[in-house]
Amino acid sequence: PPAMGERSAARREDTGRRLARFAALRGAAGGAGGARGSGPCPAGAFREQLAEKLRRGELPSGVRYLVCADPPGPRIGNGGSTLHVLQCLEEQYGDQWTSFTVLLIHSGGYSQRLPNASALGKIFTALPFGDPVYQMLELKLAMYIDFPRHMKPGVLITCSDDIELYSTGATETITFDKPGFTALAHPSDLAVGTTHGVFVLDPSGFSGNGGLEYVPCYRFLHKPDMETMQQSGAVCVRGDHPQLSSSGSHGDSGVASECVYTDSVFYIDHSTAKQLLMFYKQMGTLCCEIDAYGDFLQALGPGATPDYTKNTSNVSKADSGLVGVRQQLYSLLQGTALNVIVLNNSQFYHIGTTQEYLFHFTAESKLRFELDLQPVAFSIFPDTTRTLDQLSIIQSVLEPRCVIGPGSVIEYSRIGPEVSVGKGSIVSGSCINFNVDIPSNCFLSSVSVKINDRVEYVTMVFGVGDDLKKSVKLLSDIHSLQFFGACLPECLELWSIEASEQLFSSEDKRLGLWTARIFPVCSTLSESVRMSLNLLHSVQHVSAFKLSGFQLLSVEEMLTYKHVEDMLKFRKQIYDEICLQRQKGKSDF
Repeated sequence: PPAMGERSAARREDTGRRLARFAALRGAAGGAGGARGSGPCPAGAFREQLAEKLRRGELPSGVRYLVCADPPGPRIGNGGSTLHVLQCLEEQYGDQWTSFTVLLIHSGGYSQRLPNASALGKIFTALPFGDPVYQMLELKLAMYIDFPRHMKPGVLITCSDDIELYSTGATETITFDKPGFTALAHPSDLAVGTTHGVFVLDPSGFSGNGGLEYVPCYRFLHKPDMETMQQSGAVCVRGDHPQLSSSGSHGDSGVASECVYTDSVFYIDHSTAKQLLMFYKQMGTLCCEIDAYGDFLQALGPGATPDYTKNTSNVSKADSGLVGVRQQLYSLLQGTALNVIVLNNSQFYHIGTTQEYLFHFTAESKLRFELDLQPVAFSIFPDTTRTLDQLSIIQSVLEPRCVIGPGSVIEYSRIGPEVSVGKGSIVSGSCINFNVDIPSNCFLSSVSVKINDRVEYVTMVFGVGDDLKKSVKLLSDIHSLQFFGACLPECLELWSIEASEQLFSSEDKRLGLWTARIFPVCSTLSESVRMSLNLLHSVQHVSAFKLSGFQLLSVEEMLTYKHVEDMLKFRKQIYDEICLQRQKGKSDF
């Protein structure tokens, strides 16, 4: 429908205005107190990157930034992290935090579906626009820039791999001032609802018109199936202008279409946050993973029932204590209000997988239009390089005569003159100064590691569609693991590696691509790229390439031994070179 184009254009305009406001604050004092963090990525890496960004004036300086790592011991999920962050705030700031407006960004997880974000954290994922380039952190701050002025003390909770773009009327404001929880909601088609949280709204409370409406919520469904959405009254029928936020079919213009309202960011007022903190202190230690969405929000609203507390079907690890903790949370939160702010013209974008990343950055995506993403962002990109619009070059130095195929993303890399990159590939943090063809649909990401006090380099290489999350328990099942379209045992044979338990780094017998020790450690960055590409080449051409004699690491081990300082130093050299080039004014940008 033509309405979609207008709606997208309105989002683009509002987004541009927010980005301009943020750009004016970059490096200046501004904004209210903020905190962020949580997750297994070592806090040191986050602190180093924040310090560097503040030094360069890429972030507002008048804000408190707090990085908070999960406590040691079992994983506690983003819900447990939320509780832990509240405790960190109280320990760090005492009674001061009662007056804070806090933005809490969950940035944990191993990022197995987008491993170029694994080493330095998803919240530092670079985006193809801005000068210097924006990372996810700045984009989050820019998109929420209007919130603090209309927010009572409390905590706004968000994740680090999604973006919400929205447009509201000139006189409409998003206000977070009610007691209890307040969540933003986005109209989505039903398929999107099955992988998100869905709000069951009071139908008498809203019209579906205008940019924004405050609606009481009857109950919250966590990743419901189609039937549950229909039966619980979550499905709304839309009239002439289907205001849908998915890339799926939008129905014909003028035909009524169904949608549900899905979740993204939510706010907890200070007194509710204090209640949650008291609960956490009474618990002592958490021994199970709690989900901030599923386990907090499902307890809210007049229609909430405790049934969900016993359902552990879509939990990654069902822990013994989970049901008990959920029941305690339910009785603590039951009766607390869940207010919903419906953003009728809004779109939720997720950039958590290699496929989503390539699509949003290089294809004709709505996100690309609305954020005005650039094919070349803050890079040295010679005129002689054949340029196609379907590219994404981010803070990189490309030499003349290199060839980059359509649909590929290059970030934080140096690409030499003899290099060609195929279609739909990702190259991250690499230095490639030798003659090579990188195949299409290839994922290549280099990591600096420190082993026995020496800084060395390892490059992981996969097919962009390879499943790094998949694991098997038995050695006899590893033939089900696919590496660039070949089964793993065939690859091992080509590399003269014996399939054994010792091949995998995991403690808990998880045998998968994530834990397979197949990547050679080298003394230079470009040598590590060369060796890993040889390994890939041997699989593609079914020709032997002996890996014996190398020290080999798994992706899991690369992250254990990673040397953040050296990786940031390499990025800084590229940054300085680009700045220098610009001062000379020689380059055509």
